[in-house]
Amino acid sequence: MRYFRFALWGIAIIGLMFAGAEFKEDLQLNAKIISKVPTDQKVVALTFDDGPSSKTTPEILAILKEEKIKATFFVVGENVEKLPSIVAQEVKDGHEIGIHTYGHKNLPRLSPHRVKEEMEKSEKVITVITSKPTLFRPPGGAYNKTVLRIARDMGYTVVLWSVDPLDWKCPPARSIVNYVVKNVKPGGIILLHDLRYPSPTIGAIRTIIDRLKAQGYQFVTVTELLQYYQGRNLI
Repeated sequence: MRYFRFALWGIAIIGLMFAGAEFKEDLQLNAKIISKVPTDQKVVALTFDDGPSSKTTPEILAILKEEKIKATFFVVGENVEKLPSIVAQEVKDGHEIGIHTYGHKNLPRLSPHRVKEEMEKSEKVITVITSKPTLFRPPGGAYNKTVLRIARDMGYTVVLWSVDPLDWKCPPARSIVNYVVKNVKPGGIILLHDLRYPSPTIGAIRTIIDRLKAQGYQFVTVTELLQYYQGRNLI
């Protein structure tokens, strides 16, 4: 799993190079790819990938509820099937749900049929619980023209990130906090994970929230963040 994660991280870097620093619209495909929203307003989106988890996700939800913060969870379909009640709790608490494929596959290596199948299976298990998502994050941030075309045809906006503390590698919680606080900017999208347990992310979240609040930041969902894009409609 660790080597697979490293491989996906390398692909993610390539994906971000294609995506650009903030926002890119593939004019040929008319596909929207977001990694941050350019704005002067101090708004930021917390996002969580790979869940739900039976242990990590409930602890994160409890912290977010105490802090009165709404986040966006990019869930993996096969995990949703195992733990539908946790996704239902995410929805009940007012959080946003996006898809992260069904089996967390490396999409550019799949056939178009398999890519669409990964997204459709994920969508199917989610829509048993809540309405159809509009946001899609490819595993590892890896995509190609085929992935973009399928995402567009299915009505999804592709969401990447602008701040990644690599919490899945389990650095100390203080390292996660320091990286996020140092690198966050208005309109940013913070990438965290809620699958691994025990997780330093749990210990870092409250401090991240408190320190960014002290700097005047407001936490919003990704869809809410898109409303702050200056001079252009992203959704």
